[in-house]
Amino acid sequence: MILDTLNNLHKYASLNPLFPKAIEFLTTTDLSSLPLGRNEIMGDEIFANVMEVPPHTKEEIPLEVHRKYIDIQVPISGDEVMGYIPFEELPDGEYNAEKDVTLYPVGMLAHDYVNVKRSMFTMFFPQDGHAPAVTSVKLKKIIVKIAVK
Repeated sequence: MILDTLNNLHKYASLNPLFPKAIEFLTTTDLSSLPLGRNEIMGDEIFANVMEVPPHTKEEIPLEVHRKYIDIQVPISGDEVMGYIPFEELPDGEYNAEKDVTLYPVGMLAHDYVNVKRSMFTMFFPQDGHAPAVTSVKLKKIIVKIAVK
């Protein structure tokens, strides 16, 4: 997991050959004007999901892990809390290949939670269990999905 400010996003471009294109999108696009739903960037290799999430507590958000995609998550309209737990500390779970996600039971909590402000991002890799969208207000956010290379 990486937590940093959007001003430093370019420093991570070398981590994946697709990151420069994703970073260009995140730094040159007016994120607040994007429509809800899937926004195409580079087919199935890079795309952005824009969503509005209602308020949730830590206990209401399931932990999740992805195998095929790396997430770059950015809160757009407010601050968000995100949970983190290393994948190797999670029990076996049922993987949904179509949605590229293993979801864990609601109520299973992450080890750590971080505050993510609008000027920040988180990056979650396949080894990172995470619980996003913990918020006390309705929140608009973007998740850029980048194929693992």
